[in-house]
Amino acid sequence: MDISFVYFDIDDTLLDHTHAERKALSDLRGRYLEIFGTLSVDELQEQYHAINAPLWRQYADGEIDKTTVQEQRFERLLDAVGAPHANAGLVGRYYMQRYAEHWRFIPGARNAFEAIAEQWPVGVMTNGFAEVQAQKLDTFPVLKERSDAIVICEETGTLKPSPRVFAHATEKAKVETEDVLYVGDSYRSDVEGAQTSGWRVAWFAPTGTNGHSTDDRGFVFEDWEVLVERLT
Repeated sequence: MDISFVYFDIDDTLLDHTHAERKALSDLRGRYLEIFGTLSVDELQEQYHAINAPLWRQYADGEIDKTTVQEQRFERLLDAVGAPHANAGLVGRYYMQRYAEHWRFIPGARNAFEAIAEQWPVGVMTNGFAEVQAQKLDTFPVLKERSDAIVICEETGTLKPSPRVFAHATEKAKVETEDVLYVGDSYRSDVEGAQTSGWRVAWFAPTGTNGHSTDDRGFVFEDWEVLVERLT
């Protein structure tokens, strides 16, 4: 491919955020059974998503701040299950502790990352709370060791899909905009954000694309071996 640099997203691209989230919510349900016991883990995760996803979108769009997301997602969750007087701070801290215990690579992602890093300069570019993403990089040091550029978007003052953070990442990679390939899972943050900024896109979509597609410079893949074959 006619590229000079490959950036990777972290959550639900290299690392299995969905797995860690589900396991942490299961732990949370077990710890606070009197609060969450009326819901199955599936129902609890669905309720959590319904609350957390809109807050994150507002945060990415600059409509609310980080503290609002951190506080309101568990305040609203407790209100939704009929426990508004429970301590949302304690619940949120326990969830984050358990979330960190369940981090793991998506099957095939580490091998693909390392194989591609043998052929191209690579980096990581990630939304997420800066301190949590930094902890992930410490937990999986290969991501730092093999990366020529690391962009934790929150530290730049803007989040994907803002063109400003893609421009910043391009400068860090020291290449031309059209020569960057971004590997990510989110249609809005990764695919639309990268394409609007002039990057090429490899969209990791193991559960399908929901009718969306990349532009003619990008492609969709479901298996990491496919990506490795195209890039090495």
